[in-house]
Amino acid sequence: MNERVRRACANCCADFVYGFFENSSKKGGEYWLIWRYEGEATLADLMISREFPYNVQTLILGEVQDLPKGIERENRIIQTIMSQLLFALDGLHSTGIVHRDIKPQNVIFSEGSRTFKIIDLGAAADLRVGINYIPKEFLLDPRYAAPEQYIMSTQTPSAPSAPVATALSPVLWQLNLPDRFDIYSAGLIFLQMAFPGLRTDSGLIQFNRQLKRCDYDLSAWRKTVEPRASPDLRKGFQLLDIDGGIGWELLTSMVRYKARQRISAKTALAHPYFDREGLLALSFMQNLRLQFFRATQQDYSEAAEWVIQRMAKSGTEKEGGFTEAQLQELREIKPLRKGSAQRNALASALKLQRRIVRTLNESMDEFNIRQKSLWWSRWIPREE
Repeated sequence: MNERVRRACANCCADFVYGFFENSSKKGGEYWLIWRYEGEATLADLMISREFPYNVQTLILGEVQDLPKGIERENRIIQTIMSQLLFALDGLHSTGIVHRDIKPQNVIFSEGSRTFKIIDLGAAADLRVGINYIPKEFLLDPRYAAPEQYIMSTQTPSAPSAPVATALSPVLWQLNLPDRFDIYSAGLIFLQMAFPGLRTDSGLIQFNRQLKRCDYDLSAWRKTVEPRASPDLRKGFQLLDIDGGIGWELLTSMVRYKARQRISAKTALAHPYFDREGLLALSFMQNLRLQFFRATQQDYSEAAEWVIQRMAKSGTEKEGGFTEAQLQELREIKPLRKGSAQRNALASALKLQRRIVRTLNESMDEFNIRQKSLWWSRWIPREE
């Protein structure tokens, strides 16, 4: 798994060097894994400092201080950390790997690249070939784990042979969305960075209990605690409410009870929260993206993610965005009737069902004629 991560998404995780078997020990042989030195500080080390997030500024942003100390500047730093974490998760998920143990202790600052990278793949599952995946067993840190605990349905059988697993993995991925397990954990890290009181174990455990009592509804939790909030809580809400609350919107799309309703790492990177200029400076395309995010709060379907990706590319040098003619049509489009959302959801579900059947049939045909086939890139394209 470490070898494949090094080849497929080297900039997302600590640089793996090699592994070797050492049999000089009296207790028998041991297998050693070696990574290149990245740095000394994990995100957990940095977060426990009273200077956080300012102690991270010079590490990732240099000496630039265009904003005075305050929530605007803190928000800028947290934005950068979250974008780097989501970029790393997108790399793993695009490779077919779910980490299952995302937490500040497993996010290290790389002094060479000046970015945060993910470490410790001990609990990770490579769902492309079934490595480290055992049905009805889970490895997790209860402080950061998603409510479902399992990344796949408990009815999912053990992984078959590697060629068959490779052919079937896109289907199982789309049916279960196992990557959303890591998204929930990343959302809790986002919460900890915004709310200083949640950076301790006791504070995070207490928050998890409160959130469970609110049925894992962040908006309900906010209504419960905000009237009698401490200064730290009020400051956190104020930070997330900058630019019309787009930070809060991103957070609530990550921390949800149902995995299917959580945003993916790739789509999160296209969220307006990461537009540096702020809500007032958003272009028509960016405002349209924001409205689309708000309209799809309860359903991050395949169709919704496709539209969001097209929106993110429009107005840039990247290929695949909307044309000027298409944008003009979007400007002139009339509001849909109330029942359209249900019809669109049904159409998306039927389209996904047809795609699953078609991909499964094509995969098995390729396998039967013993031709190597990699279907992963069709389902989870990764941008360089």
